[in-house]
Amino acid sequence: MRLKHKLTRNLKERFIELVLMGCGLVAVFTTVAITSILVYESIGFFQFVSVWDFITGTVWTPLFENPQYGILPLVSGTLTITAIAMLVAVPMGTVIAIYLSEFAPHQLREVVKPALELIQAVPTIVFGYFALLFVTPLLQATLLPDLPGFNMLVPGLVIGVATIPTIASLSEDAMRAVPMAMREGAYAMGSNKMQTALTVVMPAAISGVVAAFVLAAARAIGETMIVAIAAGQNANFSFNPMEAAATLTAYIAQVSMGDLEHGSVGYRSIFAAGLMLLIMTLVLNLIGHFLRRRYRNAY
Repeated sequence: MRLKHKLTRNLKERFIELVLMGCGLVAVFTTVAITSILVYESIGFFQFVSVWDFITGTVWTPLFENPQYGILPLVSGTLTITAIAMLVAVPMGTVIAIYLSEFAPHQLREVVKPALELIQAVPTIVFGYFALLFVTPLLQATLLPDLPGFNMLVPGLVIGVATIPTIASLSEDAMRAVPMAMREGAYAMGSNKMQTALTVVMPAAISGVVAAFVLAAARAIGETMIVAIAAGQNANFSFNPMEAAATLTAYIAQVSMGDLEHGSVGYRSIFAAGLMLLIMTLVLNLIGHFLRRRYRNAY
């Protein structure tokens, strides 16, 4: 009887292991499949367009009679909007995380954190129209009267606001995971709450905080609807946030809706743009991984 019970338990554990391994393999297979499709379709694109012209060209006009496929205008728009979003989200999200973790009463934290995370449930197309119909006219009426209707500043600001919950929630979780003994040791040495939060808790939780920054930046890079609505569709090689621009994701969405014939060089350009987006995200994650390892070893 005991042997039968042990055999049954081992079979259950083995089954659970196989299910977990299958779930992991699904994620790996999905990543490999996406990468393979992007590479395969991009090869067909680069048979007609020089790789050098693609990565160094400053004109992106695939819909024109004389198309040109320089990816830099889309890259500049993507990076500019992402940088603006991070300038908003990183300081605000970090401050909110420090407050919730170290200063907020328990009852307030239990109310504020779920309410903050509800922002992530708002569809991005709602944020897009909010940026176009509210934030842009507001800035034009108050601070920037010369701001054009389509620009990179407003979608960057709105994406930053939409990304704050990601940084705040993940960073707060990382800070709450820091052992209380470290805080008590700092208090025993005479540190106040702010000094403890900045010199003890933050360094100890820096790995999780950096991971939150990387995840937020990846979301900003991959944002589609906000930039498609509020930034315009003008592929302009500029880092001036006051100008209209197109991003990699906005162009992919535009062409996917049928602006170019399926199978044409212009249509295949969306896979080349997607491959560029994948490379940018990969580089961002590698930087984040390097920073996490460095600070984890330091502390």
